[in-house]
Amino acid sequence: MKKLVLASNNSGKLREFGALLQPLGWEVVPQAALNVPEADEPYGTFVENALTKARHAARITGLPALADDSGICVRALGGAPGVHSARFAGEPKSDERNNALLLEKLTGVADRRAHYVAVLVWLRSADDPQPIICEGEWHGEVLTAPRGSGGFGYDPLFWLPQLEQSAGEIDATLKNAVSHRALACRELLERLQREA
Repeated sequence: MKKLVLASNNSGKLREFGALLQPLGWEVVPQAALNVPEADEPYGTFVENALTKARHAARITGLPALADDSGICVRALGGAPGVHSARFAGEPKSDERNNALLLEKLTGVADRRAHYVAVLVWLRSADDPQPIICEGEWHGEVLTAPRGSGGFGYDPLFWLPQLEQSAGEIDATLKNAVSHRALACRELLERLQREA
């Protein structure tokens, strides 16, 4: 197995990426296991933050790196929380407080359309001049109360009309086939297979 550092300590992302990349012979190691501190995410776009995180992890470990910057964009909130999704309710990060704040901000709002965005950046090395950048979107609506205990982040509030379930109710296998991260990862896998 080839080693890859995941520029994240999110256990949900580690599970998803591990399952998606294992068939290509990649062992995904979280950055914390390699003593890599979290990188700052000072930018207003998903792609800039993902690239910063990947370069940081690759530079410290000397390994290829994969970073994901993702979040939920709510139309009625002008795209918020967007890149601030993980820290929407401030520090320390808390899915429960983030979900509560999102529900509070959407009280009485009829237009509850939203989409998840995932931007993946793959670096072969810290100074890779041509990173692989892939993006996926997953469209749905924000519920008025959580449903389901699966997934992570805003999943219990993210309603998928075509499935008549929340992202917190669908099983992990289905999520790994249809989510924003799955779509971006599918593109990444195609690119990696072409390079192999």
